[in-house]
Amino acid sequence: MRAVRFHHYGDIDVLRVEDVEQRALRPHDVLVRMRAAGINPGEAKIRTGALHERFPASFPSGQGSDLAGTVVETGCEVTRWRVGDEVLGWSWERSSHAELVVVPDGQLVAKPEGLAWETAGALYVSGSTACAAVAAVAPAPGETVVVTAATGGVGSIAVQLVRRAGAHVIAVASPRHGDWLRARGATVVPYGEGVEDRLRRAAGPAPSGFLDFHGGDYVRLGLALGVAPARINTIDYGAAAAYGTRSDASAEGSTPETLARLAGLVAEGAVRVPVSAVHPLEEVRQAFRELEHAHPLGKIVLTS
Repeated sequence: MRAVRFHHYGDIDVLRVEDVEQRALRPHDVLVRMRAAGINPGEAKIRTGALHERFPASFPSGQGSDLAGTVVETGCEVTRWRVGDEVLGWSWERSSHAELVVVPDGQLVAKPEGLAWETAGALYVSGSTACAAVAAVAPAPGETVVVTAATGGVGSIAVQLVRRAGAHVIAVASPRHGDWLRARGATVVPYGEGVEDRLRRAAGPAPSGFLDFHGGDYVRLGLALGVAPARINTIDYGAAAAYGTRSDASAEGSTPETLARLAGLVAEGAVRVPVSAVHPLEEVRQAFRELEHAHPLGKIVLTS
């Protein structure tokens, strides 16, 4: 089968699509023919070695966690899934950017009828992270929650989940995606120099919660706005440790129940997952150039 590989840390040009052997199925494994698989900023950081201390790579390394596709084979003890079933789920083996993906049967859920393949394949990483982060902050009706990187894959879902909880959202994002955010009930605050003053004017009294999907100085900013550390959640693990905030992410949100519930909301139109571009597997380098340099709205997806 064809699969994405990189043989050492580096920039986008280390990515290759190679012929590789599919690993054998264990008793509870399922073989899925990939139809769509999202790409994520964390994968780019793993590829460059920026996350080596936390998520080291062994070479040659595969890539990819998001997954949607069709079951083509099952292990001898799998009872829930049959050949031909349409599923979405996740791989923890950095293996979903490939034509065929082996995953444990408990890491799949049924794809709702009518849910587009590209959307289904974009759900896991962003969706599980958004669900865990929003749950950590626990927005209540009438509260105000700041969301940074609000039009990225995670932020765009989190904005909608916070609004569904009845809270108001102040979205820190690029103005070029402002219409999309305002259509979902958010107040848009452009990022960049002066963002703290703009947030103070937009938020009025101290916000109740702060969801940081960018990192850097935003945790300090949330604290400066008066948000309690227990109601700040960040993807910046170093900042979380330094300031005593939360850092719940995909690990905390990775349950079949969470993914199935989110897939149902998306299928019925209650939550939108913007997919800004779709590329065949062989164009993985181009897909990551767009992700890393164009700051797209929502997700970019590979197909096979």
